[in-house]
Amino acid sequence: MIGFARAVLVASLLLGSAAQAGESVTVFAAASLKNALDEAGKAFTAQTGIAIKPSYAASSALARQIESGAPAELFASADLEWMDYLAKKNLVRADTRVNLLNNRLVVVAPKDAKEADLALTADAFAKALGPDGRLATGEVASVPVGKYAKAALEKLGLWGTIQPRLAQADNVRAALALVSRGEAPLGVVYASDAKSDPGVKVIAVFPEDSHPPVVYPFALTAEAKGEGAVRFLDFLKGAAARPYFEAQGFSVIPAGQGAK
Repeated sequence: MIGFARAVLVASLLLGSAAQAGESVTVFAAASLKNALDEAGKAFTAQTGIAIKPSYAASSALARQIESGAPAELFASADLEWMDYLAKKNLVRADTRVNLLNNRLVVVAPKDAKEADLALTADAFAKALGPDGRLATGEVASVPVGKYAKAALEKLGLWGTIQPRLAQADNVRAALALVSRGEAPLGVVYASDAKSDPGVKVIAVFPEDSHPPVVYPFALTAEAKGEGAVRFLDFLKGAAARPYFEAQGFSVIPAGQGAK
């Protein structure tokens, strides 16, 4: 009887592990989070057997997809506004919302560009862009990096000069690619994006007071099922995930300061 009971216990543990191994979490995350979340997701899966299925795009596009019924379980936005947008529609679980990360807004150029340091002045931008060059960033009406870029350029008195020369991309990684491929001489992206692409270099950092803080809120969606999403969010908030974020240039907001 003891042997039978032990066999039943072992079988039940194996079945539980198999069930967990088949579990997955669908994550909708801002494009700038790709490298960090990919690495954190691999570590989480190795630890738990729960697969992470990420979808990366502009926060604006992801929020609208969730609004349209896309089956996301965890949403990570690159600004507060798109998380607020879903919160007002009761599409995220308010009790799980946390402001987890900060980022910096920078100007990048192709790695082989002559410019090493760019003064944040109209003359310096005009010289670096040349007669026909464009400044790549996200779409300024909706994509978070574009909104931050517009705010910073307005604060520094540069918007009127630079606005006609913008190349507005669907998300921050698309803007980064334009610079990395040499199709745009300058781009405004996040510090974490610049770190992810050896084809670019940072030539200027916007003052922190020139734009709203770059904050990344995370929350479970109203449609999240099971414990996988809860466990992954807990993992991302914990010490184990911190090195993956910091390695990509993010700053982790201290526990207690990141609550909404």
